[in-house]
This record gives sequence, structure tokens and C-alpha cells, in this order.
Amino acid sequence: MGSIERQLRAQALFAAEEFMDLDELCQKLNASRSSIRRDLIEMENKGLVRRVHGGAISLKSRDEVLDFGQLSASCREEKERIGKLAASLVKDRDTVILGAGSTVTEVARNLLDRSIQVITNSIPVGVAFWDCKQVEVTLTGGYLYPRIGVQLGPICERTLQGMAADLLIMGVRGITESGLSDSNTLFEASVKKMIEVSRRVIVVADHTKFGQQSMVHLAGLEDIDTIVSDRQLSPVFQEILKEHNVQYLLV
Repeated sequence: MGSIERQLRAQALFAAEEFMDLDELCQKLNASRSSIRRDLIEMENKGLVRRVHGGAISLKSRDEVLDFGQLSASCREEKERIGKLAASLVKDRDTVILGAGSTVTEVARNLLDRSIQVITNSIPVGVAFWDCKQVEVTLTGGYLYPRIGVQLGPICERTLQGMAADLLIMGVRGITESGLSDSNTLFEASVKKMIEVSRRVIVVADHTKFGQQSMVHLAGLEDIDTIVSDRQLSPVFQEILKEHNVQYLLV
């Protein structure tokens, strides 16, 4: 197989998986590590991928991840239904951590008439409560990540350290049998801290997130109590969730 054909096949792989490690590319493309490295250098020069330690990230999918507007438009109807169902799991007087992401923002829009306390590192989530007098909102602070409006870093983590929540509602970039993943290393510490200080963890994710593996592992399925998704979730993943004792609700 020539380098051009390998690169075309690699692009197809990156269309399905945001992050691909070097060994996996070697195996799937039946090529040596040196050949794959040269291919990745050429693909990086073309703006198709960015090389990272151990592999590469698709820049096309990464651009989508880093744009809240594009994220909000994707699977819009499913996210609205998921947001409404997830919000119904919140009880009055709960303290709720709402993570970042367009699906979590839909959850927030369905909580405006509730008597709850919200902790969030998401500017779009905070803005959803702008005119709401019943909900008490605490922003974590931290480094403001551009285009997606999420606060990350040591300040965010220190704020979360002093919190205790009844419930965490979070979104993710990918869900596989090995757990939850996202595309940014900065997400890892804040998400783990959110899980640590919450009594119950709910993940909101439409069916397109399942089977996707991003670069950074956030948590195992054993760390999750409930997943709220849509009815297009494949039976294969429904069975995986059952095997890991994760409740799933489909809408």
C-alpha cells in the first residue's frame, strides 16, 4: 500500500475516531511505525491532524468540539429531549453540579423553575440562569477555554474541592466499554473532581457519542450511576451498560 492510499485510509479512520494511537494505526493500515510517522507528518502539514504523544488527533473533529455553536446544532432534537428527561431527575433543594457542553445546557434550560443550587464551570449554563431568581448559581472560576465557554484549571479544581453535591450531570465526547473520554487533557482533573464530590453521577449523551474514543480517559463506567440518551442507542451498548450495572434512560 502506498503512502497516498494509507493516508486516505487513515483519514477514514480519523473520521470515526477523534484520537488514534500509533500502534493502532500500524495494525489497521498494516504498515511500520516509521511509515505511519511519515504519513502523520504529511497529514499534519496538510492541516488534517495534529500529532500528539503516542498518536494524533483529527483537527476536523477537534474544530467541531471547540465550537459551542456547532455542538448545539448537532442532534438538536435528541439533545432537547435528553435535557428535559435529565432535568426531571433533579429534586427540589438538590445541589447539582452541571458540567460543560451543549446537552448539559439543555438540562439547565429545563431547571429554571426549580428551587435548587447549581455549581457549574460552564458559562453557557450560567447564562441559561441569567434571569432566574429561584436557582442559586455558583461559577467555579478558572481559565476560560475559548469557543466552548468552560472554566478549567487549578482555580476550578480548588473551588470544587470545597463542594458537596447531590448530583452531577455531565456530558462527554465519547463513551466506550472502557469508560468516558474527552479531547482535552485539561478536562480530566476537573471532571474527576466533580465525580469525587458528587453522590450520584448522570451522563447525558446522544447516541453519536457511543463508540467514540477520544484522547483523554475521564472515568470508568463503574463511576456512573445513570446515562440519559436517545432511542437510537444501539442494543450492543445497551447490553454493555447492563453488564456494568449502569442505569440507562432513553427518550
